[in-house]
Amino acid sequence: MPRTALRRIVPVALAVAATFALQGQSRKPGRSTPGAFDYYMLVLSYAPDFCAQSPGNQDPQECGPGSHAGFVVHGLWPQDETTRGPENCGQAAPLDPSIIQAMLRYFPSQSLIEHEWKTHGTCSGLSAADYFAAVKKARDSVTIPAALTPSSQLSMAPADIVGKAAAANPSFPGTAFRVSCYSDNELEELRVCLNKDLSPRPCGSSAGMCPASSVTLLPVH
Repeated sequence: MPRTALRRIVPVALAVAATFALQGQSRKPGRSTPGAFDYYMLVLSYAPDFCAQSPGNQDPQECGPGSHAGFVVHGLWPQDETTRGPENCGQAAPLDPSIIQAMLRYFPSQSLIEHEWKTHGTCSGLSAADYFAAVKKARDSVTIPAALTPSSQLSMAPADIVGKAAAANPSFPGTAFRVSCYSDNELEELRVCLNKDLSPRPCGSSAGMCPASSVTLLPVH
């Protein structure tokens, strides 16, 4: 949830903050020790609706004509069971260019890769190489069904999105999936809950859930 720093991070951070505020979530104070968290949340941002939220402030790789971007990796976030997990757990060393190049297959921009390492990766207790290997493994383990990358606009209940994601990933418990949405009820993120070993698990209440009765999925072009 919450995909250059100015292009994406500010609007996404505001959206994520608003989502947690609405859902009564808060970060547990004092939790900034690497490895001190309960589970991971793989956050997959839905690019068409994200791009519609920030016109004029878009990365062409994600939002440009013919990008064909559907769900893209926003991050792999350490979470606490009932509250947001730790963030910014220490000095983030510059990333090796080879890591950035490899992760551009998953993230839409270098700035987001660097931001996610600083904000969330430093709290994982892993090296940068191991953290991004975990991101890759986590994302590769999830199948996105074709019904969630539509060629025309759809409206769908959040529970139905969860159901379609669960059906496409039968080895995951259905409760491993959650949905977040923007204030205008467009789809923001698909969230997938994983143990520290990246095996699927039910989400804690910290994963949140879109409260809307239906959300809009703009088409993937």
